[in-house]
Order: sequence, then structure tokens, then C-alpha cells
Amino acid sequence: MKGLLTRLRGLGASAKPAQPPGERADDQGGEGVLINAYCTRADVPAPDFAHTLLARRDLSDAELATHLSGFVGYVLSRGDGEMSRNRYHVMRHIQRVRQHLSLSIDESQLDAFSAWAERANAIVFLPDGGIRDPNGRVLLSAAGEEPDREAALPYPPEAWQRKARTEALLAARGMPVPQHLPPLISEPELRLRAPEDLAGRAFALLAVSARAESVANNEPLAVGELLERLPSAQASLTPKEQAFLSDGAPAESTVVQFGWRFECLFVLEWAMGLVDALPFPEAICDVPLATRTMLDARDVAGAMRAAQIRAEVRTESEILDALDLHYRLHWLIRQARMKEAALPQGLDAGVVAERHHALNWLVRFEDHEWDDVDTPT
Repeated sequence: MKGLLTRLRGLGASAKPAQPPGERADDQGGEGVLINAYCTRADVPAPDFAHTLLARRDLSDAELATHLSGFVGYVLSRGDGEMSRNRYHVMRHIQRVRQHLSLSIDESQLDAFSAWAERANAIVFLPDGGIRDPNGRVLLSAAGEEPDREAALPYPPEAWQRKARTEALLAARGMPVPQHLPPLISEPELRLRAPEDLAGRAFALLAVSARAESVANNEPLAVGELLERLPSAQASLTPKEQAFLSDGAPAESTVVQFGWRFECLFVLEWAMGLVDALPFPEAICDVPLATRTMLDARDVAGAMRAAQIRAEVRTESEILDALDLHYRLHWLIRQARMKEAALPQGLDAGVVAERHHALNWLVRFEDHEWDDVDTPT
């Protein structure tokens, strides 16, 4: 971590250290170099170097979420505030942070700290107000200057391996994607939604998509009867879904939007192991199967029993494989539209977009609830 050591020496012994966003001055202390490490792994390895631990917290501490939100604000406020690729991905790292450690270490321990930060998948906030990668290279300076050319955001090995597999799969299908697209969230960083939340969301999705289909066919289902048939849907409806069901004459565009939610439903059924496979997104899902699956389950408890009986709940790796695939496919589709070119053959753009939405919700992308889930590429 020689770059870090050089920069710290350049500050001078009397330089006043910058505080992590949201921290009070009296929260900082100790001798040596003050370092704040922001780790996306849940299983952060124990520091194997001499240090003084000033503070450590994970997401069980409600204040960490507030602190991280302030840190994102700090990132966005540096320099001219213009969103760059580097600034964007620093922000994404912060949104995935699982643990925050504040340490004081002697300069002689910086190389050992660097090796640990790589394993912890950490970015580092330093006394000069800059944010650096595990090797001390500048990702974002306090003044918002351009990053070091060799600076690289850390990702766990699983993320790089998955990215390579997806790229190879798409290349074999004649759909190559550029290597500059980043890895996504991986197993050590993951916080999946609870199975009961998936089941409740699935019933809500069936309610709105069935209602939308019936309205589109000029045979609108009575909302009261629909919710009586799907007793677990009501408690899981989002504000936008409630507004749609309450609208006696929804706009055509809204009907179309909610009609597509069958695709999201199918993804959640697949994640719960209630359907056998999630085919490549070249055609719409089997709507009768998706509908029948939830009707047979009847309620959340029934869906949980069905999932237990089938014993095919998808692993974290399978869900992350699906997310990585649909993220890169969504990028291809958006690029084609920007260039007013034909979509890649064998892709259904609507299916990809809906699946991407459902998968981002499932992995808690940006920690947003259903109505606010985003699918940036």
C-alpha cells in the first residue's frame, strides 16, 4: 500500500484528519493512521495485523444505514458532483456495505491492512478525505479529482467468476457484451428476501396481473372477489398496486404495465422452487401455469408447504446467475434501442425487463421496496 503511505506522509503530522460522513469529532481517536473500512462481505475476516479497533458495526445497527446514506451524499458532493462511471460504482459499493470498521494502525502495518482489505472487499476512507481501493489508489479524492488510472473497486472472486461465465454463455449465443460492464453482487454480500416475503409478493403480483388481463379483455374481474380468492394478496400489495386495483377505469398504459407482472410472478415462483425452470427470456412465461401454481397454494402458508414438499428452492448462486444474465441482456436491449438497431434475435425485451425488476427486488438492490426498484445497466 505504498501509494497510501506516501499520501499520508504528504499530509504532514499536524494534518487534521477528515471525518467519515455522519461521524462526530469525538467519535475519532487513537494514535497512528485513522482508517475507515467499508466492507461489503458479511463474513469479514478478522484483522490479522496490529491495530486499535475504534468502532465496528453491521446492518443490525440502525445507525449504519443512516451513515451509509450520508456517505453516498458525500460521494455525490465531491468536486462538480457530475456523475461519472467511477463515482457511480463507488456509490454502488457503499450501498452494498455490510460492515464498517474504524481502526487506528501504525504505518508499518499498512501493507498487512491492504491485504486484509482485499479479502474483506473494502474501500477505504482516509484522513485526507479521499476514498481509495484496498491498494491505496484513489477512487475519489476529497476535491472530486479524477481517480488513479489503476484504481479498481474490489469485488469478491465469486462475482468475477460469474461475470466471466455469463459473458461466455452470451458469446456462445452470438450476443457478446463488453467486458467493461462490472460484476454484480455475489454470495458473500447477499441478503435475500425472506421466503414468506416472496410468497406474499407472488400473490400480490397474481392479483394485479390477473386484474390487468381481465380489464384488457374487457371482462374485468371484481376486485373483491379476486382478493377473496387470493387471501394473502391484500397484505402484500404496494401503494401503486392498491391504486391500480382501486381504479375503476385505469389508463391503457397502466393496464399493460400490470399485465406484464406475470413475468415477475414467474421469477418468484422459480426462486421458491414452485416451477421447474426459468427458460432463456425469448418468450413470455407460461401464464396458466403461473396462475395455477398460486391458486393451488391458496395462501402464503400453502406456498411455503408446497416449496418444502418440492424441495427445489433455488440456491443463492442460481439466483445470482439469473440476475447476472438478465442484467447483461438488459444492457444489450437498451443499447440496441439507443442506436435504433434491431434487438438481439431470440430476446423478448419485456420479459427481460420484468425479470430484472423481480431479481433486483429479490437481492435488495439499493434496499428499495417493490414500487421503487430500479434496473440500471
